[in-house]
Amino acid sequence: MRAILMTDVGPAEMLQPAEIDEPAITTPTQIKVNLKAAGVNPVDTKLRNRGLSFDDALPAILGCDGAGVVVETGEKVSRFSRGDHVWFCHGGLGAAPGNYAEYTVLDEKEAEMKPTRLSFEQAAALPLVSITAWEALFDRADLKSSQTVLIHAGAGGVGHIAVQLARAAGAKVCTTVSTDQKAGFVKRLGADKVINYRDSDFVDEVLQWTHGDGVDMVLDTVGDDTFQRSMSAARVYGHVNTLLEPSSNVDWKVARNRNLCISFTLMLTPMLMNLPEARRRQGKILHRCAKLITDFKLKPTVSDVLPLAEAATAHRMIEQGHAQGKIVLSI
Repeated sequence: MRAILMTDVGPAEMLQPAEIDEPAITTPTQIKVNLKAAGVNPVDTKLRNRGLSFDDALPAILGCDGAGVVVETGEKVSRFSRGDHVWFCHGGLGAAPGNYAEYTVLDEKEAEMKPTRLSFEQAAALPLVSITAWEALFDRADLKSSQTVLIHAGAGGVGHIAVQLARAAGAKVCTTVSTDQKAGFVKRLGADKVINYRDSDFVDEVLQWTHGDGVDMVLDTVGDDTFQRSMSAARVYGHVNTLLEPSSNVDWKVARNRNLCISFTLMLTPMLMNLPEARRRQGKILHRCAKLITDFKLKPTVSDVLPLAEAATAHRMIEQGHAQGKIVLSI
């Protein structure tokens, strides 16, 4: 089968097209999927640059997000049949092959039926970012209707999904962007307040928007100084969730004085730590997102679709930054 192999740690040139053997079902509850599309995420570029999460994984196939057609099932599979269209977040970290390939094999509990409203490319854009946004907003911060939330980088991969999920939950949404074009984009997604962080201070803007109180929750998708300053944008007894690892020089005084809850979201933990039950819960999140898609409350924005052979180009595009929505490989 055709695949893109990460041959070594380093620049995008380490992604090379190759012909390799198709994967085979090895347990009775696995399904084999003919992949039609694979999502490309920033974590893919970080793994390529810094190294995989498991030893002796090279050469490896990257790509956590996939969508495709079931072509074979194990003898104990009960949820899927041949011909079913599925989507999932599986592999791509080094322990199991990812989705920059024509075929993959995974346990049936890790897949869900693809929403019929979505193309394969749209479906492949969603799993990682949807699960990340859902876990941050609802599992960590317990965001409720009528509460206020600041979502950083609302036009990005996680951000544009988080804006829609928060709106669907009835929250009031404030978000940051870097251009007027992105401001228009997030307004169409339903953001109530949009801040161009290049033109104004987001903390001042948030405090003005909330009459000096601060927001109930901040979702930090940027890290570094943005995480530090977000503490001042959250209300007393509020919540700040970050997707990034804080630097060693973070000053926690504001968080302590304001009695903030600080939490972290790394949706890859169930794969990294081999937690089957947590992976099943993430499958249920995709099921809930499918309902929102059916109800026209959630839709991914795919900025670019590239052929599988141009995976290296997709990585370079992500590393250049300022993406709006997601980049997908068509297989």
